[in-house]
Parts: sequence; structure tokens; C-alpha cells
Amino acid sequence: MADDAYLFLLPDLRPRLGAALAAVGPLECVETPAVHGWLQAHDVSASSEQVRILPADAEAFIPEDAERLPVPLSEEESLRVQRECAPQSVTDAERELLEFRETTQDWEALVHRALTAGVSAPRIAQLTGLDPQDIGRLTV
Repeated sequence: MADDAYLFLLPDLRPRLGAALAAVGPLECVETPAVHGWLQAHDVSASSEQVRILPADAEAFIPEDAERLPVPLSEEESLRVQRECAPQSVTDAERELLEFRETTQDWEALVHRALTAGVSAPRIAQLTGLDPQDIGRLTV
């Protein structure tokens, strides 16, 4: 196995590059002492959205100041990384936006049902990611 990809840490404020390590599925390299040590040294877990992976041929896209670690991948793992890093088609993005709209269209009724059931407003905000002020307007 050669170094077929790079793990790197992406600060929260940057646009998302590569794929989240967790999205790729299990990789043998994640179980190695080198990767465990690298993750520990940066105080992150493999499931963190900040831990990203890119194929080695895309190394130029990794920000210069990002912490990185070259990792070996099997042929099957390399294909999964490439597939997860491939740009999303416009139709896929539009489908996801429509699903989002359908999910959020009746959010106020859902919040009312949750409040009526006894779920606290702060817990609703935590679970949904909604702005607490939006929830607060519904409780009045």
C-alpha cells in the first residue's frame, strides 16, 4: 500500500473540502497507531466533521495551514474515498433541497406538538438546530 490519501483537519470556518472521514466508511488505516496518535495529538475523534480525507492526487486543495497525515488505502477504500469526494450533481443537490423544504415546511406545527407533549423549548432548539428565538415566538 502506498500513501493514497490524506487525512486533514479543516477549521470550522472553511468551506467543506474532501469527505468527512466518517462518511467514507471503515478504513483499515484508521485503526493504525499512527492515525490514533495523530487524532489524539489534535484532540479530535475520527467521527468529527473536521477530520476530512482527500485522495493523494487532490493534495493541492488542502489548505497550507491544515494539519495533514498521509495514509495508505486499499483499492476498494480508495474508490470509496474518491466517490465520497466527487462533486455532487446539480440534480442531486436540487433533490436534497426539495427534501429539505418538505421536511421543514410544517416545522411550526411540529414544534407546537413537541411543546404540547412537554418537550422544553431549549431541548427543541438543541434537537432541531432551530433558533431558540423562533421557538420562543411560538410559545407566546
